[in-house]
Amino acid sequence: MRALILGGTTDANQLAAAIARAGIDAVYSYGGRTRAPAGQPLPTRIGGFGGIAGLVEYLRRERITHVIDATHPFAAEMSRNAVAACAQTGTPLLALERAAWIRTAGDNWIEVADVISAVAALPEHRANVFLAIGRQHVAPFGTRPQHAYTLRFVDPPDATLPLPEADVIVSRGPFTLDDEVAMLRTRGIAWIVARNSGGTGARAKIDAARGLGIPVIMIDRPHLPERARVESVADVMQWLGHRACLGA
Repeated sequence: MRALILGGTTDANQLAAAIARAGIDAVYSYGGRTRAPAGQPLPTRIGGFGGIAGLVEYLRRERITHVIDATHPFAAEMSRNAVAACAQTGTPLLALERAAWIRTAGDNWIEVADVISAVAALPEHRANVFLAIGRQHVAPFGTRPQHAYTLRFVDPPDATLPLPEADVIVSRGPFTLDDEVAMLRTRGIAWIVARNSGGTGARAKIDAARGLGIPVIMIDRPHLPERARVESVADVMQWLGHRACLGA
């Protein structure tokens, strides 16, 4: 057995630790978007594969027998490429995919299909807006220059953001509920734009918004091809034929 983890998430990191403890031969792959990714207890590669053809070549060259897609729920291109490449090579594929957030009592969500729809859902009048969407999707908000934007990245931006008024917080989560409440209050945030990432690691801002009565423009997850999926590391380990090794 030789497994490939398509990673970059907290879930993927937990899976890598469990796989290392189980002694499974595996490689952890980062997409390369973060300059200083967290260290892993497995051999690591960084960067893209070169589309479907490149991933097919990698799976064959490295004799990968199992692929676990533990990428971010919005890493749609990588997930689609994994489905296609595994189909071409006959390699078993499993997605480790956290459950999406579900609106609960007190949530003031405006659910939209994509980033462009999120831009359109912002108010016309000036407001302090927290963009919790990642750096790759900021540019469309430049069409709403009247707003003051707060963004939070793991790394400082490489270039000037395409927003006339933007304040960048450089910090790595997870963040507590108290952290998020304090940040939203201090910056006078009136609107939040977020992707429905799901899970617990990024949920605090959603809970904080509920408590403060702040509306959230919630971007739905992209549509992905049908694939086997689970929500826990233990389920992945069972799929690999091992008992979960979740201890420290």
